[in-house]
Amino acid sequence: MKSDSTPDPSPFARRNFLKALGGFSAGFAALPSMVSAQSGSGGNRPSGATYMGGFAAPKLDKVKVAIIGVGARGPTHLSHAAAAEGTEFVGICDLYDDACQRWKKKVLDTDGERHKNVKTYSGDKYAYRKMLAETKPDAVWIATPWEWHAPMAIDCMNAGAHAFVEVPMATSLEDLWKIIDTSESTKRHCMMIENVNYGRDELMFLNMCRQGVFGELLHGEAAYIHELRGQMNEYERGRGTGSWRTLHWANENGNLYPTHGLGPVAQYMNLARTEDNFRRLVSFSSPARNHELYAKEVIGPDSKSAKLDFSKGGDMSTSIIKTTLGRTIMVQWDESSPRPYSRHNLIQGTRGTGAGFPNRLALDYTYKTATPELRKLLNLPEDKPGQHSNYHSWIEGGGYNAFYEVFDHPLFKRMESIASKHGGHGGMDAIMNFRAIECLREGLPLDQNVYEGAFWSAVTPLSRKSVAEDGMPQDFPDFTRGNWKTTKPLEVVS
Repeated sequence: MKSDSTPDPSPFARRNFLKALGGFSAGFAALPSMVSAQSGSGGNRPSGATYMGGFAAPKLDKVKVAIIGVGARGPTHLSHAAAAEGTEFVGICDLYDDACQRWKKKVLDTDGERHKNVKTYSGDKYAYRKMLAETKPDAVWIATPWEWHAPMAIDCMNAGAHAFVEVPMATSLEDLWKIIDTSESTKRHCMMIENVNYGRDELMFLNMCRQGVFGELLHGEAAYIHELRGQMNEYERGRGTGSWRTLHWANENGNLYPTHGLGPVAQYMNLARTEDNFRRLVSFSSPARNHELYAKEVIGPDSKSAKLDFSKGGDMSTSIIKTTLGRTIMVQWDESSPRPYSRHNLIQGTRGTGAGFPNRLALDYTYKTATPELRKLLNLPEDKPGQHSNYHSWIEGGGYNAFYEVFDHPLFKRMESIASKHGGHGGMDAIMNFRAIECLREGLPLDQNVYEGAFWSAVTPLSRKSVAEDGMPQDFPDFTRGNWKTTKPLEVVS
């Protein structure tokens, strides 16, 4: 959904929904907030609130699903939720009715009998609130502009629904705290749907980390380097992702989109899960040149885009995160420079390194230190027990592919056919969405908890502040209020 004004972030209790149906737009605006004025202080957890780190909601034999936003990302989530076993699609909301009707047809074509009661809501930026009140979904997927993620997630949880929010979870520390407070008070999941954590190579590296293949983990690199200047054409038209993303490029300076690269690295390192946690960050940005250049040369010197002042931003944002254990993570973001796509996806330890873009490995083992599987993969002959594997050259191509046979993640192997059939960024979207629904139906903790989404998203406001202060260090809030020390690491689930 595209917004033409700042959303009202105030959450409201589920009991008020039914009272508000007579005049939902006016009624909802006046509802009181459940989050105190002190929310975001990081103080003690309020009485009656539940820590959500390993929380498992009661099983749902049938998951009633709704979605807010069916523009760019929403249709992928809609298609997966409609196809997943044990779901009933009840609501679709978007600013534009033509989008609602197009994707309602998709849901009905998928299984018209199971999803026969799909209602659509459009034409008003708060129409989603009426959808929540009338359809009473169990889970809502949110695929809207960034500034709407927090208020919509909060409203969904207060309406009794689990919230599955596109990245980032929120763009301010205050909103991240409000999401956490609401999740803890309502006992509803809020999962930032970071799809890259379900990529085949990211899952394999996670499995290798859990098995100690890289040794003690010391350093990671994460990025979202993706030239997207063409989205400014949507700013010219006033509809589509670029209609709002362009304004973020023009008005903010920091890492605006950190989670795709950072999410997997954070889970490799067990950040916010017993072993380690985020501690502080420093960030710098390069000068901003490429958006202005593209706007004037490609879109046109008299275009709306060319009239924007992009000088307040930066083309390349580079942040360094220091963890509680002293590990380092480099996080980069650049959506404007002419260069190939990359997420880096690098994890480095005392026994070697795994990296992406292109996929490659470098490992340091001898015959004695290697497992039988690694001896074969690294070509360590028994008659030369002192020989080290060659870590001065990358293992790439067929040599890298051989590692899939030994280290492919069990979840990927189980859901590979689902990934192949339903797709979405090479299948990672399908694994993520089908797995989320599986967890709800079986009463399992989600693979990504609300605190992880908050930590990964917090890079944006912290980097903005660091850049504004010429690289001064910024401390991460402890969104878990100390509970990360006893939160179990993500298991290698099958």
